[in-house]
Amino acid sequence: MMSYIEKILASPDAFEQIAILNEALLEEKKRRHEFREWVSPAVKAEFINGEIVLHSPVKKRHFSVTDLLSRLLSIYASLNKLGRVATEKAMIALTRNDYEPDLVFFSKEKYDTFTDDQILFPAPDFVVEILSKKTAPRDRGLKKQDYAAHGIKEYWIIDPNQRFIEQYVLLGDHDTQYMPARTFYLDSYIESWVIKGFSIPVAAIFDEAANVEALQELMK
Repeated sequence: MMSYIEKILASPDAFEQIAILNEALLEEKKRRHEFREWVSPAVKAEFINGEIVLHSPVKKRHFSVTDLLSRLLSIYASLNKLGRVATEKAMIALTRNDYEPDLVFFSKEKYDTFTDDQILFPAPDFVVEILSKKTAPRDRGLKKQDYAAHGIKEYWIIDPNQRFIEQYVLLGDHDTQYMPARTFYLDSYIESWVIKGFSIPVAAIFDEAANVEALQELMK
């Protein structure tokens, strides 16, 4: 199958097509700058392929999963001096798009390079997105592709309704596509590929009692 670039180069009007593309990208760059000037802590929004995507208020099951996972991961990373976790409002600036994932983890080496006033951040080491009916196609499609292309080594997609986790990893340093997902259900444990030693029961991100037990194990 020919790539988009090969198709353009094979066309007699290649220069015209490239000129149109460049003009469109320049206009998109302008809109992205305006988006960054407009967006504020009061609103959760992303800039994706030239469009502003606004997010609706989350349901209880969504923020509960975020809170329980963040608690486990934040304390574990802090105790072991591995890095830092951010939830909901950390703006990740990739080549073309700006995302605000539900949870991200930066290694200590990366986090130590950030300034106190920084508001745009590079690709993290680990990303979590929590599915909703509206976001599922993007989380499993464009975002997954973009995260892999930018070397985000591990990506979890959590389904708060069916209560399972899809784990995607990049095996090699130069890989740009995730391995096929491994799926973990309530009766199983999941171990992070990137955050060494971080292994938890899946139930711990859906149930408070299981979360407390998992936290006690992580703190030993």
